[in-house]
Amino acid sequence: MLTSVEICTGAGGQALGLEQAGFKHLAAVELDHHACNTLRANRPEWNVIEQDLLTWDPAGYEGVDLLAGGVPCPPFSKAGRQLGASDERDLFPRAIELVDALRPKAVMLENVRGLLDLVFQTYRSEVEQQLKDLGYRPDWHLLNASDFGVPQLRPRVVFVAIREDVGRPFEWPTPSSDPAPTVGEALGDLMAANGWEGAEEWAARANTIAPTLVGGSKKHGGPDLGPTRARRAWEALGVNGKTLAEEAPEPGFKGMPRLTVRMAARIQGFPDDWEITGRKTNAYRQVGNAFPPPVARAVGEQIKTTLLGAKSGLQVVA
Repeated sequence: MLTSVEICTGAGGQALGLEQAGFKHLAAVELDHHACNTLRANRPEWNVIEQDLLTWDPAGYEGVDLLAGGVPCPPFSKAGRQLGASDERDLFPRAIELVDALRPKAVMLENVRGLLDLVFQTYRSEVEQQLKDLGYRPDWHLLNASDFGVPQLRPRVVFVAIREDVGRPFEWPTPSSDPAPTVGEALGDLMAANGWEGAEEWAARANTIAPTLVGGSKKHGGPDLGPTRARRAWEALGVNGKTLAEEAPEPGFKGMPRLTVRMAARIQGFPDDWEITGRKTNAYRQVGNAFPPPVARAVGEQIKTTLLGAKSGLQVVA
C-alpha cells in the first residue's frame, strides 16, 4: 500500500477518496477541532494531528509517497476578494515548504476554480516553477464532480506534481460514461425516511444535478445553502436553502423541504456510513468545505497507476 500525508484534511473527503484508491495515511493534519472529531470518529486508526499547518513539524514523514490536501480556498474564491498571495490564509507557500522537506513522489492539492482565473496566471506560474526547481513535473486541471458520479457540478481545480525520477507520466482520470444521479435520485429515500407523503413527487421534480454546494464559511453565520443566487437554484429543485433541517420532513409536511446535514453530505459524495460529527452549524461547515471523495479517488487511482507503473487508463467507478 502506498503512503500519504494529508494536510488541511477537513472532514476527510479527499482523505477518504485517497484511502479508497489505496493510500495509507501516515498523518492527517487539521486545525479545526470539529473536523478532527469527525476524522477520529470515522477512522480511529488514523494519526490525526490537530495543529496549525504553519507550526506543524513534518520530521519523520520524509519519503512518503504522496503529499495531499485542500489548502484554503478564500484567497482564490470569486465569493471573496481574490487576494491570492496577499491573503494571510494562502497556504500554497507552506505546502511547497512541506514538499521540499518531505520530497514525496507525488503531490496533490485541490482548490476552487477561481485559481485558474487570468488574475492568478503569474501566481500559478510561480508555483509551477518552484515545484520544477524541486524536481517535479506539475500540472493543473479543472475537474467537475458530476463527471465522477457526484450529484452536483462542483468544479474544482486539482494540482498534481510527480517527482522527476518517477518515469511514468501522469494521466488525468477519464470521466465516467454514466450520468451522475439527479438530486431526486440521490436524496429521494432520505426525504421519505420519516414518512413524508410528498417525497416521491418532490424527487420527480428534482430532476437535475445540484448546483455547487456552497456555504460552511465561519464568516457568514449559520448553515444555509449559500447566497441568494445559490438559494434560487435550489428553489428550482424544490429545496428551501435558507437553513438546514435537523430531520427529514414528517407526514403532512407542506411546502419546500430543507436538506439535512446527511443529505448535504450525500450531495458531496460521502457514503452514508461516514459520520459528520458536531451540531448542525459545525457539521455543515465541514460538509460545505469538503472535496468529494469520488473525485479524490479518481485522481488517486491515476497517481497510484503512475507511481506503481501499472497500465494507464484505469476506469474508476464512483
